[in-house]
Amino acid sequence: MSRFVRLTAAVAAAVLLTGCNSGSSRGGGSEGKGRSAPAPTPPTAGAAGTSPALPSSLTSQRLDWGRCKATSNSPAPGGDWQCATLKVPLDWARPDGGTIGLALVRARATGGDRTGSLLFNFGGPGGSGVAAMPSYATTVAALRQHYDLVSWDPRGVASSEGVRCRSDRQIQAAESIDATPDTPAEERAYLQDATEFGKQCQKAMGKLLAHVSTTDTARDMDLMRQVLGDTKTHYFGISYGTELGGVYAHLFPTHVGRMVLDAVVDPTADSVGHALNQTRGFQRALDDYLTSTGQDPKQGSQKIAALLKRIDAEPLRTSSGRRLTQTLALTGIVLPLYSRDSWPTLTSALAAAQRGDGTQLLSLADTYNDRDASGHYGTTTQSQRVISCLDDKQRPTPAQARRRLAQFEKISPVFGDFMGWDTAGWCHDWPVAGQYDTPEVSAPGAAPILVVGNTGDPATPYEGARKMVDELGRGVGVELTWKGEGHGAYGSGSDCVDSTVNAYLLKGAVPQDGKVCS
Repeated sequence: MSRFVRLTAAVAAAVLLTGCNSGSSRGGGSEGKGRSAPAPTPPTAGAAGTSPALPSSLTSQRLDWGRCKATSNSPAPGGDWQCATLKVPLDWARPDGGTIGLALVRARATGGDRTGSLLFNFGGPGGSGVAAMPSYATTVAALRQHYDLVSWDPRGVASSEGVRCRSDRQIQAAESIDATPDTPAEERAYLQDATEFGKQCQKAMGKLLAHVSTTDTARDMDLMRQVLGDTKTHYFGISYGTELGGVYAHLFPTHVGRMVLDAVVDPTADSVGHALNQTRGFQRALDDYLTSTGQDPKQGSQKIAALLKRIDAEPLRTSSGRRLTQTLALTGIVLPLYSRDSWPTLTSALAAAQRGDGTQLLSLADTYNDRDASGHYGTTTQSQRVISCLDDKQRPTPAQARRRLAQFEKISPVFGDFMGWDTAGWCHDWPVAGQYDTPEVSAPGAAPILVVGNTGDPATPYEGARKMVDELGRGVGVELTWKGEGHGAYGSGSDCVDSTVNAYLLKGAVPQDGKVCS
């Protein structure tokens, strides 16, 4: 089972070309009860936004930057890139206890007037910054004049104690489970798989399972700032990275430098609210895609829904010998909606599926699911689930999900059933309790934060940008709107967006709140 991921459109385009991807929808709330251990109590920030006193072994550590090596996620980048490992506390409530290592990557600033480090998080949760940063460097080449470009694999991701709860064979077997159960037997299998995944993660991760939250990662960022030698944190967060940025700003408002949040997660929505938001967002993007092909969106959606129903009854053959199930088909439809440039790929894949050939949709689903040609799966989806289930308190029951199905299906005949069931299945019977209902992002006293929303965003609908601005607080959040398509705005073809963001990051020029790029 895989949840819809959140990654920038530029990275999504790279996913279709190279097979790199990153990772989820998120939330909070207090509904439903499952088998859970108490959640760890995170330490609180001090009045100045500081962490508890840290040992000098952490704050004074020297990063041993060297040539980057190839990983299971990506080949070694070129000579401009350096890699290092940062030691952080396993448990931020006990910073003088055990540590774990976080993998970092950087390219030094090219200009003489260096502002500092610019940290990037590309979304997920679960996406590897070490893998994504080099491929994104061309998009942000102008920023490198004044910044060291820096990203990292957050705790529990890829080279930073990456989560691997299941073997490749177990993952492929789980893909055959129907994520939109129609019978009691299918529902039992769906929920049992969720329970088994939680047990497998608990066995594989041990103590780390309770220490991979967004709050933990925000605290890691502030230690990273200190070790990199920066007085302020300059940050570019995309998709889930906007939630991480908001949490950081709340914990450390006086440490915020220049911060851009693009493709914004609604910080006021719980997990059901996020599922509803994404259902609306993906249906909106599908409607725009269908309109671009000359189809009536309502009729086109019904045609796709009918195709998915046929596949549910009889999975399609593919050239690999594997079968395209309904869940894999839906996954294959989702990925091209992240970028308008990928819409022709969707047209070709849907046409082939209507002819009974599921090969193209399966290939798209494999890319999304981080599966390579040899059948090996990356860790993105597993990390995504572990992190989001530690964050999210809400545990809707299957009965509650069933009662909401009509609401989801009314919004989208294509995505509604999957998203409705996902609210119950994603964190079902999770062994560790979630930490919050919704993330706290209020940041009084922080410097202005640029919040960028895209009216055609499928994964993080546009309305979330205004919600983030309001939650950050008066004088902090500054909204920039792009009337475009795809997930994210920066680097997606708008000179207006790119020049506004660049002026803010390079010169500190804060645009007027509410500026619109069309």
